[in-house]
Amino acid sequence: MRNRLMTLIACLSLLTLLPFIALAQRGGAGFGGRGRPPAPPSTEPFEAHDFNGIWWRTGGTREFNTEKGGEPELTPEGKKRFEANKPGYGPRAVPPALGNDPLGDCNPDGLARILLFNRPVEFIQQPNRLIQFFQYHRVLREIWMDGRKLPEQPDIARWYGYSVGHWEGDTLVVDSTGFDDRQWLDNLGYPYSDQMRLQERYRRTDHDTIEMRITVTDPKIYVKPWTSQTKHWKLLKNPSEYSAPEWNGLIEELCAPVDEVDQFNRRIRNPAGGVIEK
Repeated sequence: MRNRLMTLIACLSLLTLLPFIALAQRGGAGFGGRGRPPAPPSTEPFEAHDFNGIWWRTGGTREFNTEKGGEPELTPEGKKRFEANKPGYGPRAVPPALGNDPLGDCNPDGLARILLFNRPVEFIQQPNRLIQFFQYHRVLREIWMDGRKLPEQPDIARWYGYSVGHWEGDTLVVDSTGFDDRQWLDNLGYPYSDQMRLQERYRRTDHDTIEMRITVTDPKIYVKPWTSQTKHWKLLKNPSEYSAPEWNGLIEELCAPVDEVDQFNRRIRNPAGGVIEK
C-alpha cells in the first residue's frame, strides 16, 4: 500500500512538472515568458487595422475568468453539466486518469479554448477574410470580413464555429456561432451548449500588443452574458528565436493519440489514477 501511495505521489509531482519540462526542451518557449517582467510599451509606429504577423497570447490566464474576477452564474442545466465535468486543473482538479477532459483524448480544442491557450498564432489578413493559424494542433480558422451574416441554424455544428468580423473604429469585432458543444470553454470545465455565441473584440494598442476580450452568450448554460478578463497578444518579431535559427515560423505541435497521448496515459495518467499496467 505504501509503495502504491509513493508511486501516486511521484506521478502527480511529475504531472505538475510536465509543462516546465516541455518548456525546457523548447529552450524556455511555450508559456509566453511567464515570470519575466513585462516589456514596456513599444514606441514604434503601427497601423491599428493591420494584424499581420505571428502573435503570442501571453497576458492573463488560460481560464475564462470574468471581467470583474468573479465566476459566471450558471443555469440549472449549466450547473449540472459543470459538475459533471472533471478537469485536471484548478480548484476542482482530479488526477487526469479520473477526469473527463475532452483534450485528454486528443479531441479538438474548440474555439474558446484555443484562443486562451498561450501558444503562437499567425494572423494573415486578406481583403475579405482574416485567417488565424494556430500553432497548437495546427488549426486554421477563417473570420469572414466580406459582409456575410452568420447562419441562423447551421446544418453542421463545428468545433471552431462560424465566424464573421467587422471594424468598429480601431476595434475588430468577431462574432461566432454554430459550435459543437462537446468541448469546454476552458481548463476549469465550464461548459457551453449549441446555443452559445462568442464575441471577440481585438484592439491593437501599440506596435507589439493586441488586447482581446471575449463575451460569452449562452442562455442554456449561463444566466446572462459575461465578458472575460482582458487577454493580450504580443508580436513575435523574430520567430526564429522561438523555433529554430533556420526556421522563421511556427513549429509543428500536434496531438497524436497513437504516440504522445498513449505514452502519456501509460506513464503518467493511468498510474496517477491508481492504474498500474504490468
